[in-house]
Amino acid sequence: MNDSATRLDNLHDIVLPAPVPWWPPAAGWYALLLLLIVLSAWLGWRAWNRWRADAYRRAALRELAATHDASAIAAVLRRTALARVPRPLIAVMTGSVWVDWLAAQGSFPMPADVRHALVAGVYDPDTNCDIGSLRDYAAHWIAHHHPFALKAPEHSRSIESQEGKLTR
Repeated sequence: MNDSATRLDNLHDIVLPAPVPWWPPAAGWYALLLLLIVLSAWLGWRAWNRWRADAYRRAALRELAATHDASAIAAVLRRTALARVPRPLIAVMTGSVWVDWLAAQGSFPMPADVRHALVAGVYDPDTNCDIGSLRDYAAHWIAHHHPFALKAPEHSRSIESQEGKLTR
């Protein structure tokens, strides 16, 4: 029994290795950090460009807030459209053609009273039109119109082709 007692006295506890340090990280974490930095920079650059591209919308909304009649609101809408669309396309549109184009570029249907105000109220100051609903529609159109889906109505295309024949 003496041999077993001496053998047990010579045993030591299990020694655990030191914990793995959190720094420096493995190479994969550096790659992930680099990817996140590049992605953040790209998203920031995109947001900055979008903010700059929408400057005409912010200016138009500020100008719209100061308008008090239908003709001034219609002028703000036309100047907003001219900021993104070539002048020859917008300049030939008047009356219902202009209003149809506005409605086609908007993200929701144009109410009948707004349509009437834009067609008749612009030229006749005595026309009773709801300026509040016209201003609301104009503000929504300015903020949400589709600047890259701009198509010319058939009427303006025929005018452009007739003008081309006259100049030749």
